[in-house]
Amino acid sequence: MKVSLHPTLNDAHIDANQVSSQRQLSIAVSAFAHAQDQQIPLNLCLVLDHSGSMEGRPLETVKKAAVQLIEQLNKGDRISVVTFDHRAKVLVRNQLINDLDKIKRQIQNLTADGGTAIDQGLKLGIEELAKGKQETVSQVFLLTDGENEHGDNQRCLKLAQLATEYKLTLNTLGFGDHWNQDILEKIADTGGGTLSYIEQPEQAVEEFGRLFKRAQSIGLTNAYLQISLMPKVRLAELKPIAQVAPDTIELPLQPQGDHFTVRLGDLMTNVERIILANLYIGQLCEGEQAIAKLQVVYDDPGTAQEGLLSEPMRVEVDVQKSYQPSPNNEVQKFVLALAKYRQTQIAEVRLQQGDRSGAATMLQTAAKTAIQMGDQGAATVLQTSATRLQSGEELSEADRKKTRIVSKTILQD
Repeated sequence: MKVSLHPTLNDAHIDANQVSSQRQLSIAVSAFAHAQDQQIPLNLCLVLDHSGSMEGRPLETVKKAAVQLIEQLNKGDRISVVTFDHRAKVLVRNQLINDLDKIKRQIQNLTADGGTAIDQGLKLGIEELAKGKQETVSQVFLLTDGENEHGDNQRCLKLAQLATEYKLTLNTLGFGDHWNQDILEKIADTGGGTLSYIEQPEQAVEEFGRLFKRAQSIGLTNAYLQISLMPKVRLAELKPIAQVAPDTIELPLQPQGDHFTVRLGDLMTNVERIILANLYIGQLCEGEQAIAKLQVVYDDPGTAQEGLLSEPMRVEVDVQKSYQPSPNNEVQKFVLALAKYRQTQIAEVRLQQGDRSGAATMLQTAAKTAIQMGDQGAATVLQTSATRLQSGEELSEADRKKTRIVSKTILQD
């Protein structure tokens, strides 16, 4: 298994007469599988909310989704299940898939009761997952329908950071309309995973299945992108880098010696992670000029090797005396994806400040951005929210959550 690394500029031509030029650098990163490469075993932990609010159809559909997911595990895969209400317990200890019927019965016997303590469930989930992380792809699927009323949200974020240090990935699933979208999103972003919204109970099976397929496609883990900039090249000072696919995440940038490092986490074989960097390039001499060098540090669980390095990749521009623009439409689409996300964030802040008109205007702007990038599903959701605010209506919890989700990704039909 190797790293596939493809940098592309929104315009690879530079005007030699300009003192400074701004460019957007798109960096596509994925795992590349050879024919002889085998699928890496999964080490999966389900952390399931069974508090009183899950009683009835919600819990029954979650149990069904969990059982169907476990039935898809292969020989050599590992499973653990943690459940929580206002306390947490390990329902299924980390183990190989041997006695499938017993595991299914344990899940099916689960009943709803009590309050909600997400951090306690997350802590036990990380502990169980860590037991089987060697030479596996290790993933937590955390599902909850409520606020962390009996827990500590800051502890959740510290646990998410701890998970990355253990080389574990956290995915979160918000069930219904009353979960804390800020906390679940931060857990997933920090933990290198993804946030899912289960609006209706019957969507649980589909969302579990989507996350499962994503986990199965992971070929490399614990990946970091290293960016070395040439003289006269710098990153933007404010929010210089972000992931824009498969979903949008603001990425922290760490200076390390003569280069910058960005954590990517897992690399999939069928989906590229697209990183977008905002660069400022000083005046350069005419001709082909290198502006950056890229490299990826990663682990290969299939061979039990850690700290591997991809081949270095140079990023070059063509500096022209008679400048001829050469725009790249694909990179421009990624620029728009990031703009859609940030415009929606500004709208949320204005709404929190009581500026309904300002929030509606910014949501309309985000809707127009979505149309420009061909994301009609997001445009519809964003415009609907804007129209409701303009007409004096309040946004429901479902409206707010769907607005956040479509700002981060392309809405699936």
